[in-house]
Amino acid sequence: MTDKSDIRIEADRLRRLFEARGAEVFETDILQPAGALLDLYGEDIRARAFVTQDPLQGEMMLRPDFTLPLVQRHMSARLGEGRYTYAGEVFRRQEDAPDRASEYLQVGFELFDGALGSDADAEVFAAFYETLAPLGLRAAMGDIGLLRAAVEGLVSNPARKAALLHHLWRPRRFRALLNRFRSSDQRELPTETKGIEIGLRSRAEVNARLAAMAAEQAETPLDTEAATLIDALLAVREKAPDALSQLRYLAVDMPAIAPAVDTLAARFEAMSARGVDVDTLDFEASYGRTSLEYYDGFVFGFYAEGRADLPPVATGGRYDALTRAIGGNAGVPAVGGVIRPGLVIELGGASCR
Repeated sequence: MTDKSDIRIEADRLRRLFEARGAEVFETDILQPAGALLDLYGEDIRARAFVTQDPLQGEMMLRPDFTLPLVQRHMSARLGEGRYTYAGEVFRRQEDAPDRASEYLQVGFELFDGALGSDADAEVFAAFYETLAPLGLRAAMGDIGLLRAAVEGLVSNPARKAALLHHLWRPRRFRALLNRFRSSDQRELPTETKGIEIGLRSRAEVNARLAAMAAEQAETPLDTEAATLIDALLAVREKAPDALSQLRYLAVDMPAIAPAVDTLAARFEAMSARGVDVDTLDFEASYGRTSLEYYDGFVFGFYAEGRADLPPVATGGRYDALTRAIGGNAGVPAVGGVIRPGLVIELGGASCR
């Protein structure tokens, strides 16, 4: 097991590399107010975080990541552009993977700049690509914006599209909803509730929910071809150039995704201009859908081949929606990522120093 002092030395080395790229060092408390995290991610965050109670500040969480407090700081200062780096412990519950660390160091690089677009994505990715090059990792990427555009382009009622968008990051739930919306099967629903009230919901609330379910069931089923095209989109998994060709082909029948495909092409060009060998990159249209929900566009990760026991060495992506959620209309497009220095040492040792 790697000594924690060695991991901290490696974390400091990585942070200095990002400082050399013009990043300002960001620091934040280990204990974070739980309210903001719960507001953004709902109760799902409880399954991934350590929660405690402070007698004065109320419910708190051990820091699950740096991104939320960083965005809060950036938006509260009403800043436009900005680039940051940080290094410190994060804490994640590992109920489904007890062999993985629940406390580990994380080093990040985050870029806020609304004017750069695809070039900002390319800059952040290239920074991680160059930093991790000695490890020979497999780089993978995706774009949540493609699936979002496909859903928004459906000929369907707003409630159905809102439900699908809400569950973009929950593949099983998304699949169940998509199957239900394209099915013509009718479930028998009670017209009203009877008997005594039990539980937290009132009779009026239950009846309102039943009415909403009846209205939903009366809707015309989702066009089968449209649902099939979404299936085809989610199945795209190729090297980047081949994936782009497949997506352009799909865009002929799914014009709603055409702008997102053009953005992807521009991103690949910007990456090539920064020395990234795009031809070797894996692109998966479904990539990143089980990550935290603040990623809403470009997503990426770096993995050690032959080490399925290890989590990603680095992950990142674009999180414009998070800055809008915190800053309202003043949201600033942002993209960034994190590296786990402990894994860098485990996989590369002195060769990466």
